Amino acid sequence: MKSWKTGIWLFGVNLYISTFTFGGGYVVIPMIRKIFVQQKQLFTESELLEMAAIAQSSPGAIAVNLSVLAGRRTLGLAGALISAVGAVLPSFIILALISSCYDAFRTQPVINACLKGMEAGVAALIVQLVYEMSAAILKQKQTLHSLILPVTFFCGFILEIPAMTLLLFWAGLSLVLSFLDYRRARA
Repeated sequence: MKSWKTGIWLFGVNLYISTFTFGGGYVVIPMIRKIFVQQKQLFTESELLEMAAIAQSSPGAIAVNLSVLAGRRTLGLAGALISAVGAVLPSFIILALISSCYDAFRTQPVINACLKGMEAGVAALIVQLVYEMSAAILKQKQTLHSLILPVTFFCGFILEIPAMTLLLFWAGLSLVLSFLDYRRARA
């Protein structure tokens, strides 16, 4: 299926995802999971989690980064480029239209109400994503992985430790553990 048809499919899927999802990368992850992992089986859940981690840690929008990584996994460099265009095009068009009519949009109560409604939908999708990813992590039955979410929640919301501090802590701990695993494997 690696042909021009796949390229058209990739463009259409990324255009669709980018056009009809609001809220950024955390909303795009379930869509990519549904289409690329569950329907087309182009990669696995664990590969998606790896791509999501790379997309989050790379500069730029998570949604675009993840679309590019999924496109690359599906069709190589051409797939990455096609996916990037498909993911960016709707936002570019919408922002161009809105910026040309900004004053008219910002004063409209109906537009403000729609945006508030989208916020609620985005919150629900993020809760669903956290639930599904947590369930996948718990199935691995690895103690450290199972502790990351509740410990991070407690430290962030209860102790009010900044998110960057928590991110650096978990990244450092992961690097140390990976290094120790590497040394054990070599011994």
